[in-house]
Amino acid sequence: MNELATKLMAGDRAALARGITLVESTRADHREAARALITEVMEKTGGAIRIGLTGVPGAGKSTLIETLGTFLTGQGKRVAVLAVDPSSTRTKGSILGDKTRMGRLTTDPNAFIRPSPSAGTLGGVTKKTRESLLLCEAAGYDVVIIETVGVGQSETEIAHMSDVFIALMIAGAGDELQGIKKGLLEHAEILFVNKADGENLKPAQKAARDLQTALHLLAPASPHWSPVVLTGSALTGDGIEKLWETVTAHRKALDAAGALNERRREQQVRWLNAMIEADVLDKFRADPRVRAVLPGLEKDVAEGRLPASEAAERALKAWSSRAHD
Repeated sequence: MNELATKLMAGDRAALARGITLVESTRADHREAARALITEVMEKTGGAIRIGLTGVPGAGKSTLIETLGTFLTGQGKRVAVLAVDPSSTRTKGSILGDKTRMGRLTTDPNAFIRPSPSAGTLGGVTKKTRESLLLCEAAGYDVVIIETVGVGQSETEIAHMSDVFIALMIAGAGDELQGIKKGLLEHAEILFVNKADGENLKPAQKAARDLQTALHLLAPASPHWSPVVLTGSALTGDGIEKLWETVTAHRKALDAAGALNERRREQQVRWLNAMIEADVLDKFRADPRVRAVLPGLEKDVAEGRLPASEAAERALKAWSSRAHD
């Protein structure tokens, strides 16, 4: 781990990829190695601008990331992209096609793109996105963009691991109301209406005005920043520079108020609790007493002989009984 940590902190892309593979692995020895690696590099984390990006499928998230990422690497910045792909509920597999959709950025030596399967995790991110983010920062990336799967109501989880939360919108999709229903607008700090080009320019401008009106119904996510609605085109590059200027203005506003450090402290505690919950659930499912009774309980619930609440209580009692032995 010392050798891997040294290479990773020196900016070695292969070492970073290997580190994220360890973080994402479910093997016990890999998880132990991942914890040791993150502890080793922890002092090098925290220096990047963390951008969370969400939007409905087809809004142009990958195109926007490539255009923004290329713009930033052109300014001498190193950009890491953690792209989360939805996993099939039947096969558990993912296409992981983000690298093919970001052809220019994939070949850019100052960019690193890592697609990961959501593996059924809610929140539009994976269980290990937070740890992968830390490794990217330790590897010296200036900007880390987290792209969510864009599946709906659970998308707001990304707001709890980023410095700035960008919601990508498109005209004519009913996003003004749907954004409120899904909780997106109350978390989003920048709304970017994409595909504002050609015949779609005027509809996009109208959508931006409607979104601005909708925002007046909600309290901003931070008292130090009022959400900004922008229009642009990831395809043509229009509005990308303005988008980045708004991201940096947001960071300066939160920095000046001391709110960025406070946000990250709150996120760290949230990460801790999330990891404890995940670990407890893993231990619960792996416990031999639970494994002995759970199949029968599941069958009874499925066939209507037992309410789920009673079955859950019995499974938990089987697990807690070990503490009295």
